[in-house]
Amino acid sequence: ATGWSSAGAEDWPRFRGDSQFRGVAAGNLADQLKLKWTFKTGGPIKSSAAISNGRVFIGSDDGHIYAIDLAKGHNLWKYLTGGAVEAPPLVINDRLYVGAEDGILYALHTSTGKEIWKYQTDARILGSANGLSQADGKHLSILVGSYDNFLHCIDATTGTNRWKYETGNYVNGAAAIANGQTVFGGCDGDLHVVSIDQGELVSRIGLGAPIAGTAAVVDKSAYIGHYGNQFVRVDLKDNQIKWTFEDQAFPFFSSPAISHDRIVVGSRARRVYCLRLQDGQEIWSIGVRGKVDSSPAICGDKVIIGSDDGRLYVLHLDDGQEIWSYQIGEAVTSSPAVTAGMIVVGAEDGVVYAFGPS
Repeated sequence: ATGWSSAGAEDWPRFRGDSQFRGVAAGNLADQLKLKWTFKTGGPIKSSAAISNGRVFIGSDDGHIYAIDLAKGHNLWKYLTGGAVEAPPLVINDRLYVGAEDGILYALHTSTGKEIWKYQTDARILGSANGLSQADGKHLSILVGSYDNFLHCIDATTGTNRWKYETGNYVNGAAAIANGQTVFGGCDGDLHVVSIDQGELVSRIGLGAPIAGTAAVVDKSAYIGHYGNQFVRVDLKDNQIKWTFEDQAFPFFSSPAISHDRIVVGSRARRVYCLRLQDGQEIWSIGVRGKVDSSPAICGDKVIIGSDDGRLYVLHLDDGQEIWSYQIGEAVTSSPAVTAGMIVVGAEDGVVYAFGPS
């Protein structure tokens, strides 16, 4: 099975940018950015944007999924669900897949917002969907976790269930896809590795504390933080924890971004950490004024990340020095989406912000 690429190589069509959730954007960012537009919704935004073909897709706690013009910031369409929409949308080809607090995964046309199908789980969906084509290239499967304790695999064409995999607690984060398998953490404290073809357990690795975030998968290793104040690398070949990085007394909710030899992740200790991929040694860390649940994006030599202190930060990847920041004022738990030199992020003031070169 292969990851599904979107139309534009520069796009950010899903949470963390790609199906392995590495959090890396193409191209480069200018050193100085300016606010290009804002778009106001009717409730706080915890969802993160997906960007495809000049359109921004994002959910709001007002219950709507919005499509916004990337260049100008005006509304193209909106779709009302039955609950708050915290989950980041997924775009594959001309379809949008996004879950909501009402427990439904919605499939919509990207151009019109018209509903294609709805898939009902038994509890709320807070994490992003992910998708991939089966080995024959014909069948697209959508994976989404729910607070009903299941990971659901759904046929993208029909909206019917292909399989359900049961965990011991809520599934809050998203399920990464690599090598025909899906890898995700559960609130049961386990990292689950499941075959995508049949939905059968390959392995489960106990991390000892609930996992709310999303794993990034690179070279048969999964990288994830958890509520036991640790961030770990798990080798998926031998199912062993290869290294552990301990925060003093705070959990990790942020999902990591990975570039070459390093990994960047936010922490509730009000810090952003950069660790060595090989052994988990700290390369740098910087303190901010609020917890960091936002997941970073890496673009070229820069890191982009939000914080509950109400700021969006752009940092040097090599040493963590602040290059630029913007004071929004309300918490930024949304994770930045980056495409073609622009950053799009939501905030708890209910506004979507787009920044570009000044």
